[in-house]
Amino acid sequence: MTIHQYLRMVAGAFVMLSLALGYYVDPRWFLFTGFVGLNLFQSAFSDWCPLITILQKLGIRECRHQERKAIQ
Repeated sequence: MTIHQYLRMVAGAFVMLSLALGYYVDPRWFLFTGFVGLNLFQSAFSDWCPLITILQKLGIRECRHQERKAIQ
């Protein structure tokens, strides 16, 4: 899996988990859902996401098309 696949997987899991926690435990968990959405929104404009930085430090490989560009 690539960094962006992990990013989508973790973001989706956070959204689903926080929705479940907000519904079954405490509505304040919906704030976490909003935080995840806001982070995804800002990363579209700034091209920076904290999770990508963490995944890079863990040694997860980049996207395939970025690897091809680096080779050329």
